[in-house]
Amino acid sequence: MEERINALIAEYSSQGIHRTGTEIDHQSADWLIEKIAALGVQVSETAFGFKRVEPLLCSLGISGLTVTGVPLYDCSYTDAKGIRGCIGPLGSDADIGVATAPPFENSESGQAIYSARRKAAHRAIVIVSDKDLPENGPALFNAEHFSKPFGPPVLQVAHKHWPEIQSAIASSSVGHFTLHAKYVDAIARNIGAKITGKNPQLAPLVIMTPRSGWWQCASERGGGIACFLEMMRAIKESEPKRDVIFTANTGHELGHIGLDHYLETHATLVQDALLWIHLGANFAAQHDPGVRLQYSDEAARSRLRPWLEKNSIEPDAETPAGERPLGEARNIFDGDGRYLSILGRNGLFHHPNDLWPDAVNPRETTKWINALVALGVELAGSEEHAHKEPNQGAWGTAETDSDLKTV
Repeated sequence: MEERINALIAEYSSQGIHRTGTEIDHQSADWLIEKIAALGVQVSETAFGFKRVEPLLCSLGISGLTVTGVPLYDCSYTDAKGIRGCIGPLGSDADIGVATAPPFENSESGQAIYSARRKAAHRAIVIVSDKDLPENGPALFNAEHFSKPFGPPVLQVAHKHWPEIQSAIASSSVGHFTLHAKYVDAIARNIGAKITGKNPQLAPLVIMTPRSGWWQCASERGGGIACFLEMMRAIKESEPKRDVIFTANTGHELGHIGLDHYLETHATLVQDALLWIHLGANFAAQHDPGVRLQYSDEAARSRLRPWLEKNSIEPDAETPAGERPLGEARNIFDGDGRYLSILGRNGLFHHPNDLWPDAVNPRETTKWINALVALGVELAGSEEHAHKEPNQGAWGTAETDSDLKTV
């Protein structure tokens, strides 16, 4: 298994930058279709149109230095001439506000940036990647508001430029800010598969993973895609009793537009499924790792526990049941569905250095995948019910009223 996992992550990483609707994204979709078909599993795809951001000229000119970067994908843009203005800290009265931040909107600095965008406190904003990330490239924010862009133009740049930008701030220098981009018609593709069970009356098990991201995403996305295929392989060989639905969705970095489209066309599946297993980001990470598990309820948590123990692994954190989870599991939470989710911390999160092999911990990744494969086979082979009855937990396990989750 470890050799197969390594080969899958290496191939995925080598494809290039996995942004939604790009040529690399389409090549990666074709590759995944081939991998699924080679397992002898029924494969499908759903394509939908959207407006893709195509950056043209994105830079900050200060004191003879031109700093290039990447735009936010959910802001406004300048024309080709850009704007000129005084540079200062975020929250000052400067035309161009500057802040350092990790690539998380829910961090303290991320929230400050979000607030400044909502208030249009500056004519433009520059985000310098946090000092804890490698200096040679920008770690990018997800475009959580891609469908409804707002605020001033925002440029994201690598931390290596921070000394020069600090000097410009200290001297209240005038900068030349350009964030020129255009929207182009593009196609996004969700890749799906289905293994038909012996008893179609049983509620289906759903296994999902994102397949797109800002860069090559070896440890961010590679672990989930490898697990997706390993679960498919094992479940097919097990001849399951229930249907098992697999969906690998593009658009992760654009506010989950791929999963949103999937759920629009499968409106009842959130609540009809026995369980959604979300194979999220970073659980393959080698640098500053930290695996987090998320569950809709204690019954889902309890079902995974034996397989964690068998593989001698423990999560570094757990999101309490009832708290809105991170990643695509939030879409299932919002629809009041049942889920089990794995994701994690990553010292190369959203960074161009997230490459095979240095970014990935193969041995630990294999342990997590082995546990999830075993769980998937067990659930696919069960005849348990999807919905909870009064005073019953998931799959007929007795629980107290306080443990129940309304479905």
